[in-house]
Formats: sequence, C-alpha cells, structure tokens
Amino acid sequence: MQQPLGVILAGGQARRMGGGDKGALVLGGRSLLDRVIDRLGPQVDRLVLNANGDPQRFVEYGLPVVPDSLADYPGPLAGVLAGMEYAADQGFTHIVTAAADTPFFPEDLTERLTRAAERASTPIALAATHEEGRMNRHPTFGLWPVNLRADLRAALQDGLRKVVLWTDKHGAASAPFDDNAFFNINTPEDLAQAETML
Repeated sequence: MQQPLGVILAGGQARRMGGGDKGALVLGGRSLLDRVIDRLGPQVDRLVLNANGDPQRFVEYGLPVVPDSLADYPGPLAGVLAGMEYAADQGFTHIVTAAADTPFFPEDLTERLTRAAERASTPIALAATHEEGRMNRHPTFGLWPVNLRADLRAALQDGLRKVVLWTDKHGAASAPFDDNAFFNINTPEDLAQAETML
C-alpha cells in the first residue's frame, strides 16, 4: 500500500476550553498543533489540516487547510470525509487521521493501523485502548480508504453522527495501544495534566 495522506482533525469547536482552536494551546512552549505535526508527519506521505473558518490563522504551519464539505459541524466524520475527498483528488488510496488536541499519540500509529487492517482484511482500522476491562476505540485516530467517501457522505447527509455506527457497517479492525496513548486535552485541567506528562 502507498503511504497514506495524513489528516489532522482540527475542526472541533473547543467549547470546554472556552472556544477557539485547541491546536493553538501551548504545551511545554510549543503549540499542540506543532506537536501533532511532528508526530504524524514522519508516518505519512504528507499532511493536511481539516479546519473550518478562516484558513489564514494556520498560515504559519504551511499546510493545506481543508474545511468540512458539509454544513453545521456534523462532527469528526465530516473531517474524515473532507480528508478523503482531498486525498482522492491528490491520488491517494488511504488517509490516516489524528486529532489536533492529542499530543502524545504513538509514533508508530500508521504502521500499526495498517497492520491491523491487513490482518483482519478490513478496509478501516481504528486505534483502541483497554479501559475498565473493555476495548475503547478512538475513532479520530484511524486508517480510512478513500473509496468509501461517497458512502460516508450519504450517511452523514442522512443524519449519522456516531463514528462507530458507520465503521462497524464496513468492518473496522481495532489496533491496540497503551492505555494513555490518546490522552486528549479538553479542559484547562487536562492541559495542566499534560504539562506533568511531558
């Protein structure tokens, strides 16, 4: 399989942080987005940013900014769809997604997602961790084939919002990772905790 396109999902509205771009929050002297770019960049062919609103606010990162192609912020699957559609135009067969508010995700994310999909013979693979005795999937961290983009668009237009309802329909492998691999920053308290994790 060719190297996938990396899509950083930064389209959320950050309500619990008081609004704005969570990727712009500073952790250990660097923005969360800088940290995510550094982690995902070496694992993919190239990177794009999925974000809504004025793309000029991301100009310093030098990445293409791809907005949701559906109105009303229908959630992370809209960002996945935007990434798929951009990737298809660029000749990619797959994308790997990562959330802009999760600075410590694994440096072998792409490799392990790809292996999980190949082992299970599924088109999609999602990152997962064990929490309280059960497997917890992290659907903003996934491997997605761009040939499912029309199906995803139709599902979103029909009102689907829950990621796993769509991925389960198509078959999604789970790639297991360590429990704290996907610690994400939703509140000021999370940001303070992340400082202690550096």
